[in-house]
Amino acid sequence: MAKAFIGCSIASLFLIIGLGLFFPWVYWLLILVLPIIIMGVMDMMQTRHAIIRNYPVFGRMRYWMEALRPKIYQYFVESDIDGSPVNRVDRSTIYQRAKRELDSQPFGTQFNVYAEGYEWMAHSIQPHDFETMNKDPRVIIGGRDCLQPYSASIFNVSAMSYGSLSSNAVEALNGGARIGNFAHNTGEGGISDFHLKQGGDIIWQIGTGYFGCRDDDGNFSDKLFAEKSVLPQIKMIELKLSQGAKPGHGGILPAAKNTPEIAAIRHVKPHTTVYSPPYHKAFDSPREMMLFIKRLRDLSNGKPVGFKLCIGQQKEFYAICKAMMEADIYPDFITVDGGEGGTGAAPPEFSNSVGMPLMDGLAFVHDTLTGFNIRHHIKIIASGKVLTGFHLLRALALGADTCNSARAMMMALGCIQALLCNTNRCPTGVATQDKWLAAGLVVADKKQRVANYHRDTIESAVELTAAIGLPEPHKITRRHIFRRVFMNQIRTFEDIYPSTPQGFLLDGQMPGHLKEILDTVKTDSWNFGI
Repeated sequence: MAKAFIGCSIASLFLIIGLGLFFPWVYWLLILVLPIIIMGVMDMMQTRHAIIRNYPVFGRMRYWMEALRPKIYQYFVESDIDGSPVNRVDRSTIYQRAKRELDSQPFGTQFNVYAEGYEWMAHSIQPHDFETMNKDPRVIIGGRDCLQPYSASIFNVSAMSYGSLSSNAVEALNGGARIGNFAHNTGEGGISDFHLKQGGDIIWQIGTGYFGCRDDDGNFSDKLFAEKSVLPQIKMIELKLSQGAKPGHGGILPAAKNTPEIAAIRHVKPHTTVYSPPYHKAFDSPREMMLFIKRLRDLSNGKPVGFKLCIGQQKEFYAICKAMMEADIYPDFITVDGGEGGTGAAPPEFSNSVGMPLMDGLAFVHDTLTGFNIRHHIKIIASGKVLTGFHLLRALALGADTCNSARAMMMALGCIQALLCNTNRCPTGVATQDKWLAAGLVVADKKQRVANYHRDTIESAVELTAAIGLPEPHKITRRHIFRRVFMNQIRTFEDIYPSTPQGFLLDGQMPGHLKEILDTVKTDSWNFGI
């Protein structure tokens, strides 16, 4: 092909020159032909791409099509129930609720109700009266040692850092939280002025990098934490052990997004790629972790303190629970993230193949806390692809008290799932530090959309609760949710995730293999085998 290109190029030049002797206007064709010839010569000289080297000019078409493929697929090929990670049906629901447009659909469901994995709720012949129900159900988060308990909405903004998101996106999310009276998690990137500007409630997440409360060596700083944690807008503190999209990996802030402003907030060097360590340096055992949680609670003058994790090795969570009981220190909440959780940047193997999915992890955490008879001390927050009122109730049925969502809130801002979060080229100005792109996101408009989406989604969950015949969402149980496990086989969530008796991990009723596991776990070290 390269030889053919050379031959065609020489022939084209001679032909144009020859015809130009008789028809001078033909020389204008050189404006078109010469750039193509120069491009082809450059293609043959480069050594990175074999296809382009062997097929000059034409080989580039493959890369053009690769670049266009996701857009063509999203807009012209995929059906309404396709599309990953969020299908078009759910995306449309989010957009319609955010914009206060019609969010009903005609002609019945598009989902195959006989497909394996299809889920539904069991309604009642005598539904509850929706109009008499509380349209803003809330949960008090704060255990016996908490001096400033927080009344939380059952639906809040999940962790997304300034740096991953633009300043306008952060400000709009917090503005929506202020309007709708729900909480906005900062993500591990620290507290910026944009988190504080609108006055919405904040959950301050402390990750392994201790951004915003670290010394010059990257160690946790009591002084900086104490100064910031007492801000009245900060309602809770969340210690991040891991996140569902990349558990065990740590966070990544690409150099292109690490501006001097962000670097100052995080106390790091600007214009460098910043990696959060995969583990905490402030504690080295389950018992030390409980002591650190107490330390954070004391430094913040008694605000609710909890931790976030994606379930991996179950032994380690058993060890944490045993450490709680031995130290008599309990977190005020545990946020359970699922392996399907999203992030701006993660290695594909971590996103695709590491971490327990939300429903399995959520059921495990609730049942384990119940088995140790410590569930009453701790609230559970579910985080991982919670998009609709049904998703909210499904999580509550499995044991959650409240839910967090990240991608749905991004879509309420205008995110179109362009899948460019890690490139700094987000076309909607949500996940970028490009000031020109971020300027396209108008805070005054988008914060109201976030509040709209939040309100309508909660009302949807309450209305579904009424259809079940229950007076409020937290009355839902695993028996109310069904899943088709095979074409002609149906199971309730109670069948799939059997509830555990209270205290069963303490009274000797547990299966033999569980007793062996519990006997091996330690609270003074993480090193007790895999």
